[in-house]
Amino acid sequence: MKKIITRVVLLATLIFQNCNPVEKPQSIMSQDPHSFSIPSEARVNHLRWKALIDFNLRVIQATASWEISHTQDADIIILDTKGLVVKRITLDDDQPTEFRLAEPDSLLGSALAIMIRPGTTRINIDYQTASDAEALQWLAPQQTAGKKYPFLFTQSQAILARSWIPCQDTPGVRFTYEADITVPGTLLPLMSASNPQEKNASGSYHFEMSQPIASYLLALSVGDLEFKAVSERSGIYAEPAVLDAAVWEFADLEKMIEGAEKLYGAYPWERYDVVVLPPSFPFGGMENPRLTFATPTILAGDRSLTSLIAHELAHSWSGNLVTNSTWNDFWLNEGFTVYFEHRIMEKLYGRDYSEMLAVLALQDLKETVASLQAENKYEDTRLQLDLTGRNPDEGVTDIAYNKGYFFLRLIEERYGRDKIDVFLKDYFSRNAFKSMDTETFILYIREYYQKNFQVEIPESMVDEWVFTSGLPETCPEPVSVKFDSVDLLLARWNSSQFLEKSAAGKWTTHEWMHFLKNLSDPLSLEQMVALDSFGNFTSSGNAEITSLWLVKAIRNNYKPADKKLEQFLETTGRRKFLMPLYTELRKTDAGKKRAAEIYKQARPNYHFVATSSIDALLK
Repeated sequence: MKKIITRVVLLATLIFQNCNPVEKPQSIMSQDPHSFSIPSEARVNHLRWKALIDFNLRVIQATASWEISHTQDADIIILDTKGLVVKRITLDDDQPTEFRLAEPDSLLGSALAIMIRPGTTRINIDYQTASDAEALQWLAPQQTAGKKYPFLFTQSQAILARSWIPCQDTPGVRFTYEADITVPGTLLPLMSASNPQEKNASGSYHFEMSQPIASYLLALSVGDLEFKAVSERSGIYAEPAVLDAAVWEFADLEKMIEGAEKLYGAYPWERYDVVVLPPSFPFGGMENPRLTFATPTILAGDRSLTSLIAHELAHSWSGNLVTNSTWNDFWLNEGFTVYFEHRIMEKLYGRDYSEMLAVLALQDLKETVASLQAENKYEDTRLQLDLTGRNPDEGVTDIAYNKGYFFLRLIEERYGRDKIDVFLKDYFSRNAFKSMDTETFILYIREYYQKNFQVEIPESMVDEWVFTSGLPETCPEPVSVKFDSVDLLLARWNSSQFLEKSAAGKWTTHEWMHFLKNLSDPLSLEQMVALDSFGNFTSSGNAEITSLWLVKAIRNNYKPADKKLEQFLETTGRRKFLMPLYTELRKTDAGKKRAAEIYKQARPNYHFVATSSIDALLK
């Protein structure tokens, strides 16, 4: 026993003194620079989680029991934690053991080293979350649609799962799980697992996830939620005040699932449901298995923003089924998913529709490349990144999403859609429930095309897209017929500054977005008034249109939109909308002052994912 404890202390000292993954000795280097865990020696396989959700203290009191496997000579297992209060750890059937929680690192948290024995198969950790745990968003009743009950939701991606469950917080480790959760009787809990469809009187619920997932896909939401089915295997959860609108908006959900299956194989997760969260949710959606978390900002009232649901559904194959090994390989999740999303939308609504999405994606990509270059972050325009020592959240840009998409689209256009469809269907099937890194994928696809199609994908093409900064000259150029009328109207505006309200006809959200994104600056007050009269932008209830217009309003000092800006920033938590607006505000001294004033009021409504970015922006 003394020998084992000594080795634990020595190893813990090596790992924990500086809490810097770059400085780990090579012999104990984790494959993932954002995790302290060493799964090659000891790894988790199945989680039994028992939790009490305490809305009064805003904490979760829980026991995490992990079934583990390990090498014969392993005498510790290392987990990732952040801010957790670890009360007690035992092995198997309540055998006490030694453990050490390291001094915290501001980014990675604290490594937890637990002493195990040769025959250990389970570790049991009694703990409590911090009231400010980064993954958890606790909402007061007034911050919800119903205004009567509190709400809780989690956001684990990328490395925030460790702030509410001690785990090996790396996408390279998969596990199954089950959970028993107790909540107030007026609320319904949901997880990325099998879910109840109605409340019970006891407030106790059981969940199971039988397919192995990565830690970033652990998810929990608790609120005054109700359910309505869309089909036998899909449905919508939302607060009662939002539910009917959400069900109408997502009426094509089953069609999306069927369209995806025809492209790339049977849906592998049994059910596909969507929960519409309160506005503070920091993303458009999160692809938690079986239960997509979605922002209410996509409830446009015209089903025009449902491509986001197609995106999250596509993650059921690209990301959830075949997962990036580390966050340096994030493009393998998102580039594939954007490609898949566009193919689903084309299948449902036609090529003209999907090409509008592609044109907008290319515009966003070019803006991101230019922005990163201006910020001296040009290296971050490569598909494979090096995020060692950095927050992996910095890799969540249009590079992973849209540069990844256009790389796959180039392969499609150059070698044929029939080939890439065969490849992708086979790729998901052969690598199901596995992790994939960039180098392995490149070797895989080149060998596959050579063996099955007698096609050589040039190494030079791969290099310029995956390992080289910038946007290659070989980037496909999508063409949207629907945007032709928008471009004609823009030309008319540029020549005469006059627009008739009837000229836009029945434009969709995407056509309005294309119009706003391509308006030239600066604009006079008279021009802004004319544009506002033309599109009714300041009064728009469409978040995509509103966010683009408000950037224009800030840039051109359009005072009639001031109240709308404040209201939008105080009631919307989606980082995609927040960052451009706060970024535009900080370009002037008056804007900086205004941004600080608005942010002081709005910050309590934002999740940590959003506040961490805005805090850095406005510091």
